[in-house]
Order: sequence, then structure tokens, then C-alpha cells
Amino acid sequence: MSHSDQSRFPRWLLAGALASLGVVGVAQAERADRDAPMNIEADALLYDDASRTSTFTGNVVITKGSILMRGTRVVVRQDEQGHQLGRIEGDRNAQGLFRQKREGLEEWIEGRGDRIEYDSRRETVRLLGGASLRRYRGTELSDEAQGGEIVYNSASEVFSVQGGTEGRTAENPTGRVRAMITPAPRSEPGQATPPESPASLRPSTRMEETRP
Repeated sequence: MSHSDQSRFPRWLLAGALASLGVVGVAQAERADRDAPMNIEADALLYDDASRTSTFTGNVVITKGSILMRGTRVVVRQDEQGHQLGRIEGDRNAQGLFRQKREGLEEWIEGRGDRIEYDSRRETVRLLGGASLRRYRGTELSDEAQGGEIVYNSASEVFSVQGGTEGRTAENPTGRVRAMITPAPRSEPGQATPPESPASLRPSTRMEETRP
């Protein structure tokens, strides 16, 4: 690992995340989401047929299988193969939202940012500006990461986080990467052992290029 990688992702967080990988295998996001149609509601729509681009404004709500996305302005472009590239915009008062269920589990991945870039072909989400990524078991917060930029791959469930000025908030004025990773729940003595839990989300040690 290079020095820049070490400064980008704290050693204690990387060690904790690697320790959580003791269980073999990684659960995938809902498999049906990739081929599900994208449904969008908004106050207004402007469509450009030449560029196959749709611009939605005003309380935009997007659903695609188990995926839910929200924003104040959303630009969606569809390529010749039918893949969607979306840019979701919000602000600090109403950030963009991305939420997706994990395959076969009552767990959800939730990301927020001032801007969100979604690529259905690569199954990646890029969160920018006061970005946060959380994993919920039911309604209980399990894991969380915060930074200026977060890239999440829903197919591999690997994420990378970078700090910086865009990560500054009232709670985190320095903009440094912050994270919380909790261990999988354990059964009490005398209780039946719960089914094997999948590995937690895995942090990458470098940022991934996701721009089209």
C-alpha cells in the first residue's frame, strides 16, 4: 500500500474492516435490480431525443427494483445498449439519496451526497459533497462511512472513501474520513446459533474510476 493510500484510509479502520471478513463470501445487492425498469416521478421533465437525455426537476423520486433514489434535480442519459447513467443533485438541506436492498437479507445500503452519479452498467454509485454510506440491519444502523467522495460498487459491495474540503460538515469540520464498523451480532449462551452472516461491506484502499 502506498503512503497516499494509507493517509486516505486510516489503518485502524482498514484493520477492523479486514477482521470483519472472517466469514467466507460476500452477499450481493438485489440481482433483479440491474434489469428492472427505471421509474421516475417529478414536477417537470425536459427530454432531448438527440442526446437521449431526460432532465427531471422538483422532488424527483426514482425507483428501479429495490433501488430508491431522490433528488431536487436528476439528469438521466440512456446509452445505445439501454444502460442508464444518472446524475442526482441536491443540497445540504436536502441531499441526494441512494438506497438499495441486499440480496436475500433484511439489510439496506443507503448513500447520501450533494451529488450522486449512478451507472447501471457498472453497478456503481459515486457520492460527492458531504457524502455518507450506511448499512442498516432492518432499521438499526450497522456500518457507516463519511467523506468528501465515496464510490460504492453494488455488485462487489466494495467501497472507497476520500476526505477533503467537500467532506466538511458541522459535525466534521476537518473533512477527514470517518467510519464506524460494528461486528456481526452474536447469540447469547444457550441460544441457537444464528445463520451465518455475510461479510460486511469491504473498503478499498484506493479510489476507483467510475466516470463514463
